[in-house]
Amino acid sequence: MEGARPHLSSDVTTPALRKALTPRGHEDADTAIIAVTITLVFLTLLTALVVIGIYLYRNRGTYHTYEQPDPHPAPAEEEPPAKEKEEYFI
Repeated sequence: MEGARPHLSSDVTTPALRKALTPRGHEDADTAIIAVTITLVFLTLLTALVVIGIYLYRNRGTYHTYEQPDPHPAPAEEEPPAKEKEEYFI
């Protein structure tokens, strides 16, 4: 083992740890795929919000009945003039 050269940190023997040499076009394609994916997710969320907004606008809680209105509404009762309130100490 005297003739063996010393282990250098730049000598990586595990193939998985070596930096893979990828052509320049693949990195640009990966960036484009990520950008398209983010854009599609954003557009999907925006579309879902618009659909929910339209649904909530159309169903905003109005209540319609098909009953005939009361032909003789009860007269409004007039309250007697308010008296001065009395205070009670307990």
